[in-house]
Amino acid sequence: MAEITVATVKELRERTGAGMMDCKKALGETGGDMEAAIDWLRTKGLAAAAKKAGRVAAEGLIGVAVVGTIGAAVEVNSETDFVAKNDQFQDFVRNTAQIALATGADVGELSRAQYPGHGTVAEMLTHNIATIGENQSLRRAARIEVGDGVVVPYVHNAVAPGLGKIGVLVALESKADKGELETLGKQLAMHIAAANPLAMRGEDLDAELVERERSIAQEKAAESGKPADIVAKMVEGALGKFRKENALLSQLFVMDNKTRIEDVITAEAKRLGTEVTLNGFVRFQLGEGIERKESDFAAEVAAASGVGKAEPVAS
Repeated sequence: MAEITVATVKELRERTGAGMMDCKKALGETGGDMEAAIDWLRTKGLAAAAKKAGRVAAEGLIGVAVVGTIGAAVEVNSETDFVAKNDQFQDFVRNTAQIALATGADVGELSRAQYPGHGTVAEMLTHNIATIGENQSLRRAARIEVGDGVVVPYVHNAVAPGLGKIGVLVALESKADKGELETLGKQLAMHIAAANPLAMRGEDLDAELVERERSIAQEKAAESGKPADIVAKMVEGALGKFRKENALLSQLFVMDNKTRIEDVITAEAKRLGTEVTLNGFVRFQLGEGIERKESDFAAEVAAASGVGKAEPVAS
């Protein structure tokens, strides 16, 4: 019997995509024989995930969960939108969001966390890939909390409670009535879902993003043919507008398109008679930043069936 080591278990995981405990069991059942272990996993349907690992998973669901003053959001991707309607997949996203309340934003830690009745989150995900028949991935997670106040969840166009394509969490710190804060939080969350702010304040925007905007503004201003000092003012003006339009507190409230979000919160704090602070927010939109492969289904069918191939010319 070959020795079963951490290295062999790791190798088997890499070759099959199966969970660590499944790989360990497979090696134990086959006396440490790598190829036999692969076959053992295949017979159990646990190695199917490996064949699907290269496919682009850009569909799926965003899941949000709130317990007390803590909220969490996760994105779990699949290959097709059809899987997002699968009860097994939805249960996984919902449960993983609940687990993220404790683990936080670290996807590695979340993947290693215990999944109710099914080993770890990563092992349950591998099981789902094998049984549902599509590649899936736990892409990202976020966690937000307040000391005294509320964390308000919102899902745009929810397909099920707490599940959808855009998920938002808003954290409001305040001693005000929780019901009043919930109402304000819901309005802010709906605004965030629609307006897609990139940061809380202009100075918090990603430096690389701002520099890219600066380059674009510089190029546009230079085309005007105006003197250098005017061009410089035009660039700064464009950057100021960019910061204002992409920072949450300076955005105009979508409900009236004239009041800044910062002023909306200030007015509500005055009405409630106590300070209200927007501690932070999370906005996840399904598939943002994922490069999707374009495919021509008709062409793929034709290629598979031989239609459209050049026929040999008889001599």
